[in-house]
Amino acid sequence: RATPHTAPMPTTRPTNQRPAPSLRERFDALRNLPPFLRQVWATSRPLTLAALGLRLVRALLPVAMLYVGKLIIDEVVRLVGAGLSFGDIGAAWTGGALDHLALLLVTEFALAIASDLLGRLVTYCDTLLSELFTNATSIRLMEHAATLDLEDFEDPELQDSLERARRTTMTRANLMGQLFGQAQDVVTVLTLATGLVVYAPWLIVLLALAMVPAFVGEMHFNALGYSLNYQWTPERRQLEYVRQMGASVETAKEVKIFNLHRFFIARYRALADGLFIANRALARRRALWGTLLATLGTLGYYVAFAYIAWRTVRGDFSIGDLTFLAGSFVRLRQLLEGLLVGLSQVAGQALYLDDLFSFFEMTPEITSPPGAHAVPRPITQGFVFEDVGFRYPDADGWALRGVSFALRAGEVLALVGENGAGKTTLVKLLARLYDPDEGRILLDGRDLREYDLDDLRANVGVVFQDFVRYHLTAAENIGVGRLEALHDASRIREAARRADADVLIESLPRGYDQVVGRRFRTGVDLSGGQWQKIAIARAYMRDAQVMILDEPTAALDARAEFEVFQRFKELSDRRTAVLISHRFSSVRMADRILVLAHGRLEASGTHDELMAGGGRYAELFELQAAGYR
Repeated sequence: RATPHTAPMPTTRPTNQRPAPSLRERFDALRNLPPFLRQVWATSRPLTLAALGLRLVRALLPVAMLYVGKLIIDEVVRLVGAGLSFGDIGAAWTGGALDHLALLLVTEFALAIASDLLGRLVTYCDTLLSELFTNATSIRLMEHAATLDLEDFEDPELQDSLERARRTTMTRANLMGQLFGQAQDVVTVLTLATGLVVYAPWLIVLLALAMVPAFVGEMHFNALGYSLNYQWTPERRQLEYVRQMGASVETAKEVKIFNLHRFFIARYRALADGLFIANRALARRRALWGTLLATLGTLGYYVAFAYIAWRTVRGDFSIGDLTFLAGSFVRLRQLLEGLLVGLSQVAGQALYLDDLFSFFEMTPEITSPPGAHAVPRPITQGFVFEDVGFRYPDADGWALRGVSFALRAGEVLALVGENGAGKTTLVKLLARLYDPDEGRILLDGRDLREYDLDDLRANVGVVFQDFVRYHLTAAENIGVGRLEALHDASRIREAARRADADVLIESLPRGYDQVVGRRFRTGVDLSGGQWQKIAIARAYMRDAQVMILDEPTAALDARAEFEVFQRFKELSDRRTAVLISHRFSSVRMADRILVLAHGRLEASGTHDELMAGGGRYAELFELQAAGYR
């Protein structure tokens, strides 16, 4: 058994094994580039055109500068060869002999300034476009995640997929700049190659062939890097979780009381060390093979350079030609190397785009059918569960099985039972967060799956036991219950009054404008009971036809919970309501009580009927009552 200051050592190998992508898979991943570029284009057409146009102009400057440099050297050699002598710079200038040289120097200076300016403009456009692209993709990611089923979010594999998609969103924006930069380099390579073809065309072939081994090596190690990141996704999520648990306001009390910081540090160190060792091994292999393969490219360059030098000594090339060819060759080698390496990196990054686009391709199962019906207003008959069964994915047993009952319109129904009896699952089915695996649920005689999903959920207000604590203002915490009324102050105040949260909120330093929670500097923390009152006010804000309280008052004492439920019954006049509580005394006011056990409906009736009938309800009620005596 682990001691408080140590942590069980997690596996040092990734749990999500995946072999390195094959060469075909790497090139197949390039199919992700067109939709990626379409997304960039859709983000901002003016910025995309500006980034490409500026790069096109800038791509022509290197060869222009090299050629002007060649002309300058040739002019200097000509002047020296002419035997001209000048007493001082003034005499040389006034004599006009330096006019052509001066013009060339000014041209070179202008080209250098233009290149620098264009580079800064390109960076400016790239920065803005990358920021907009990241924002747009993040929004799309959130929008798509909102369409997925609750069942999906409870699947660890989807959590891994979402984590990879989120990381891709934040880190792949540089792919845009890389693709645009490669397009610029291609233009520069073509212009430089055109000049070199005139002198020695076979040198270009030699240089290109010398770059191939390094390109293949980069492709291979980029694929291994992607495979490593893919395999370690669960461990990366664990690292983030442990980091949050070890240093957050939500866990600070228990971490201090139980002295858990050593436990979390040891767990984090074990996970981080495993990831570090895997990355170090890959980095070592990459460095070794990268050096060996790059040597071939360097050898090809110096063979070509020696050939150019020999042709110059022989008199075939002028000194200016030598400078132009040497400069062009150096630049061409750098560009070709960059293009080949860049292509391998692009292919590697395209693999990461697979994660993003694969996430976007996921589709929910719970959707509105074609020609969906609107929810009746008002609901006249209510809900009917007909032999409903539901089993969570990969679960061995059924959460609910063979459940049949009616929830009549305007009725206040209570659900009771021990933990795991299926109470929360039942209300999730009612709100169509899940669909039954067996049977069906009817609303006013029509299958729940025939109604418009958004309209159905708009008519259901739920406060779950694990409700969310939004670190927003008190007014926003309530107002998000009905977004179209988020700025309706009177409605927000009425919802707070109905939940008995108005006095609490008015006592805050800034009242309804006070940020609650300790996440932000101006926030004020609340007790568990105070948070629950705000969550209940959020449900009242919805003003839905069906209200569900799923043990939202667990942090309240028995009297406070009874008062909340009593008020809820009074305010639920002509509304259909469902209450869930472990305190049996608090649900006595319900019109009817359902007793669930092991996923099945065991008994149904009023409090008095269930007490008179004996059974599980009477037994549990007496056990709780004895605890208060």
